[in-house]
Amino acid sequence: MNNILENLNDEQKQAVTYGDGPFLIVAGAGTGKTTVLTKRIAYLILEKGIKPDEVLALTFTEKAAKEMEERVDILLPYGFVDLWISTFHSFCDRILKQHALDIGLSNDYKLLTETDQWVLIRSNFDRFNFLKYYKPLGNPTKFISAMIKFFSRLKDEGISSKEFLEYAENLKISKRGSDSNIEVMLDEKDRIYEMACSYDLYEKILNENNSMDFGGLINNTLRLFNERPHILEKYRNKFKYILIDEF
Repeated sequence: MNNILENLNDEQKQAVTYGDGPFLIVAGAGTGKTTVLTKRIAYLILEKGIKPDEVLALTFTEKAAKEMEERVDILLPYGFVDLWISTFHSFCDRILKQHALDIGLSNDYKLLTETDQWVLIRSNFDRFNFLKYYKPLGNPTKFISAMIKFFSRLKDEGISSKEFLEYAENLKISKRGSDSNIEVMLDEKDRIYEMACSYDLYEKILNENNSMDFGGLINNTLRLFNERPHILEKYRNKFKYILIDEF
């Protein structure tokens, strides 16, 4: 116990030894947030008797996750395995590798980089024959990278291709029923509809090629938990403590 709390100030000790329930730490860079998180994990395992696989620790980058894992490994005696310390995307990947079949997806999907996404769209670009604004004659593939970033942003906001297409179709209906002469607004609706159709087709191409992008990892995990409440309950019961870095 003393070793875990060594070199911590009073506020840090309070955070490490906090009991149950939500607890938010507000601190700037270089104030020891990672130290607190890693010592909190060690405290829960060594002092509270929590099993290593009952603690989930999430962060944003692979570098941060690796650093947390290395620090916890130093704090714990040999023999402690099954730690769930990872990025959000790696956590979702781990869940989907076990449960993708439960939502009709293959669990041996290929995870695509942004370059892979570009190549996949480029190789299927003849299917995007509805594009007008986003397929300029002089450089037809000019907007592929921008489209990928836009799809990623939608996924980050939790917006599925079906939801965005429905939204765009409603805009088209309002356009047809409008007597407005504001051409810019009408053009904007056409552009949104193009992107919605592109997003929907892109998702179909991913499924056809047994592939998933990083945004899909999180969205499909959320979909899994929403559509399969018994699986959600399984992980709710599994993890007694969830620690999130850089919330």
